[in-house]
Amino acid sequence: MNKELIINATSQGVEIALLEDKKLVELHNERSDARFAVGDLYLGKVKKLIPGLNAAFVDVGFEKDAFLHYSDLSPYVKSLLKFTQYCIQDTNETVADFNKFTVEPEIFKTGKINEVMGGKPQVLVQILKEPIAAKGPRLSCEISLPGRFVVVTPFNDIVAVSRKIHSGEERKRLQKIVEAIKPKNFGVIVRTAAEGKKTAELHEDLSMLIEMWKTIQRNLKGAVAPAKILSEQTKTTSILRDLLNADFNRIVVNDTTIFADTKSYIQRIAPEKAEIVSYYQNGSALFDSFGITKQVKSSFGKTVNLDSGAYIIIEHTEALHVIDVNSGYKSVGSNQEQNALETNLEAADEIARQLRLRDLGGIIVVDFIDMKLPDNKKKLLDKMEACMKADRAKHTVLPISKFGIMQITRQRMKPEVNINTQEACPSCKGTGKIGSALLLEDEIEKNLSYLLTHKHTGLTLIVHPIVHAFLTKGWPWSTKMAKWNKKFGQKTKIQADTSYHLTEYRFFDKNEEEIKLFS
Repeated sequence: MNKELIINATSQGVEIALLEDKKLVELHNERSDARFAVGDLYLGKVKKLIPGLNAAFVDVGFEKDAFLHYSDLSPYVKSLLKFTQYCIQDTNETVADFNKFTVEPEIFKTGKINEVMGGKPQVLVQILKEPIAAKGPRLSCEISLPGRFVVVTPFNDIVAVSRKIHSGEERKRLQKIVEAIKPKNFGVIVRTAAEGKKTAELHEDLSMLIEMWKTIQRNLKGAVAPAKILSEQTKTTSILRDLLNADFNRIVVNDTTIFADTKSYIQRIAPEKAEIVSYYQNGSALFDSFGITKQVKSSFGKTVNLDSGAYIIIEHTEALHVIDVNSGYKSVGSNQEQNALETNLEAADEIARQLRLRDLGGIIVVDFIDMKLPDNKKKLLDKMEACMKADRAKHTVLPISKFGIMQITRQRMKPEVNINTQEACPSCKGTGKIGSALLLEDEIEKNLSYLLTHKHTGLTLIVHPIVHAFLTKGWPWSTKMAKWNKKFGQKTKIQADTSYHLTEYRFFDKNEEEIKLFS
């Protein structure tokens, strides 16, 4: 699989498109004024405790207080509170040795928020979810610092290895290496990308994260909540950190600063891949040149067409997302069961892509085409799970129910990507219905009568060409307009304008000024 990252810098921010085999699978938008991104560290002040929710609202500088649930406190939250206060009050110029920090006992999983945050203290928190709609950010006290190969978690001494590394020998090797090089009071999670890496590479990555923790200590000195303590890397570098592998064969950037930063970052984490970064300076728009704009327009509508003629419909409700699979005119023969299976397998691939592309979260209900054979249902489940393996978001796929429904849950970390590719019809206002010609005729006649009664003379009526034909068809003395002129004793001119929508009409006086009508 070939992966390409296209980075388009605009005046509003940076748009990042991830292509897999030329197909758009992820779209990220990083605004120049973006705040409260996932991974950012803030010094927050507990403002309100809600025992009924077992949660607290914390002021981190957002217009809405952020939400911190007891389950997100971390077992080592007492250590974190002690560390936060210690750093704020520290007056030494040098950073204290964290290895000598005395870790406090863990809290109970079934405890209460007011037992831990009773004094409404200042606390170091990490953004777990970005602000969405009217909700403030969601916070966590379980601080984690991600690197290329490892993730550092302060206040514990646990070493864990990613379950995606299947080799038992490799897992043991990585465990021994990390246990030998990690400092005291730091837990380490070994990422999948560490598989096969040497001790020197792991040590370099770990050392960089320890330096980051020292920076956090320095930034906490004398800080007053709310205050940002450390920013997560840019979307570009975080994507590269999490996704860069041998499949990546191209990174294209149209901004000199981002190009230099990206190249520098690649040279640091994967020097052998530095040549894949290129600067785009063609005259045409970057996303247009790579066909991304066209893919965005075709991928974000309510209906998404598949290559075979089948299509899926994606709709959002307050509680969940609903996806309906339709065969359209696709047919692979007279066997209905086989036709349903082929269509469902094709749809599964596109649905997995759509979940990543739109970043749909929560409960997703998929209504596949009904199949009778259990083996075919199992094939569809295996296909969906395989298609979603590349999805970095936590997700669960349930088997197809007896009603032919598949349920998927997916974690969303940022606001859903929702690009509106349609506009409400100016005639029907999105209802799909317009008034009949007879009703429009009555409405125009009523308004014409009103204007003439109020001494308006030399009127001109401008309408859509179809309405113009309707009002002027027939013999000159028998048209609708001729009858109105005779009825009201005044001649009103009528003109056609192709820019008007079907039910739009306007009256102008003898000075060619529009007469506003009030309904």
